[in-house]
Amino acid sequence: MNPVLHGLAANPSLPPEAVDRLIALADADLADILACRPDLGRDQAVALVARVEDSAVRLAYEGRLIAADIDPVVHPQVALALLDRRAGRPERARLFAADPDGERRAKLAACPGLPPDVVERLAADPDVHVVAELAWWASLDVAARLAGHPYAEVRRAVAANEATPAGTLAALITGAGLPPALHCLVCDREEIPFTHDPHCPRLDCDLLPGASCDGSHESVTHDTGLAALQNPATPTGATVHFAEHPSLLLRRALAARPDLPPAVCRRLAADPVPGVRADLAANPAIDDDLIRVLAQDRDPDVRRSLMYNPRVPLDVLTHLAGTTKTGESLLPRIGTASATETEGLARSPHPAVRMFVARRRDLPAGVRDALAADPDAKVVKSIAPHPGLSAAQLRSMADRHGIRVLAQVAANPDAPPELLEELALHDPPTRKALREIARHRRATAPALLACLENGRARPVAARHPALPPPVIVGLLDDSDPQVAEAAAANPSLPPQVMLELVRRGACPAEDGLGRGVASWGASPTSAMRWIGRRASG
Repeated sequence: MNPVLHGLAANPSLPPEAVDRLIALADADLADILACRPDLGRDQAVALVARVEDSAVRLAYEGRLIAADIDPVVHPQVALALLDRRAGRPERARLFAADPDGERRAKLAACPGLPPDVVERLAADPDVHVVAELAWWASLDVAARLAGHPYAEVRRAVAANEATPAGTLAALITGAGLPPALHCLVCDREEIPFTHDPHCPRLDCDLLPGASCDGSHESVTHDTGLAALQNPATPTGATVHFAEHPSLLLRRALAARPDLPPAVCRRLAADPVPGVRADLAANPAIDDDLIRVLAQDRDPDVRRSLMYNPRVPLDVLTHLAGTTKTGESLLPRIGTASATETEGLARSPHPAVRMFVARRRDLPAGVRDALAADPDAKVVKSIAPHPGLSAAQLRSMADRHGIRVLAQVAANPDAPPELLEELALHDPPTRKALREIARHRRATAPALLACLENGRARPVAARHPALPPPVIVGLLDDSDPQVAEAAAANPSLPPQVMLELVRRGACPAEDGLGRGVASWGASPTSAMRWIGRRASG
């Protein structure tokens, strides 16, 4: 791996002629980066395939190739990728439907918009994996027909398909109206009853860990129920009996469905497993009475999930705020609070509640400013990145609360350049703040130079376009390959340096290109003179 070449390949300012030179140098890793360039032309894409065949699939998915560019016999995976993007030719779909390679037929079966005759051929494929793949993505009528397939694995795939008719999904759960499944992959291969060892030592075995069959294909039947429960198209009435099922996975999947009747919600609220109650607690289907019951649950995960329920009453949320920890994301109910509710929450005597409100990024100016002046550091940390705060407010936060809020102040999109410089030079240095400054659009060269002193912030700062070109050049032979790659990807790297690096195969240490700027502290004037001399030969 050459980090400088990789960085150059991702550099948005790379001259077109340098792109051509990189294509000529490309290995698999470099080709993968080049394939994602938005300015890569079709001729360049074809040249890249000629250089690195493995890049062709990525190029096809990126829309850089068309069917005329590819011979399906030579590049079957690329032709399949084009079919997957609806950019292939129907005759090629027919070619792959008859391919002796089952993996290719399965890949074809997952492609959208296949000709009807190809779909029919795949639906009758002798390989159950191919038919199951088709069943995952099939249209309504094909899915309904495959629900009666003799293999249980195909039925499981039908149960996961959101295009499957509701009546068919109900039948897959109850079995009513469908012939019994005759086979599964377990009983096809093993003498039943059989349970597959999760640590099976056989290298040629592809059965899933724990797969089992006693004649009822129980492991696949279980997974069919799970797929149906997770499918929003499955009718509610067909799912409610799972509330009493011994499988924890099935009860949890049921508890997360947003269409549960109240009686089923009450049954699940009494489930002995906290995970089931936690999934139910986050479900907007539960009513206020049940919310208040779950708010008293002894398990912290249940209470935490309840706080993320978009329908939790604000008084319940306020009650839970002081005893239940949440992550740093905005709680849904806080995000939808009305203007009156928001003002009331912002005046709460509980700092945790004010902190929740401060996570919003659309607060009225008066509420925002009041929270910015809050005496609690947790509240200030949450409000500090809010847009619209003035430089004086941000500086006041930093002065009042110090290192506890510096990273969040530095993350504010409106933080002025001079404040970022002050934060970058703060003593003691704040690592999180330096990383925020290193990626800030308003960061200046002095602030970025300070960020380069920190190992975690250094690769981020090396990519910032405000970094002086001589400094960027000096980072090309940094001992940390991440830093060197980031410097090479910096759009402010002088074009003549990019061309020189590509011409020499990106070896700044060997050629002295990086050492010409002795370090990031080199004089910009002398460094630029040196670069000009080197680039001109």
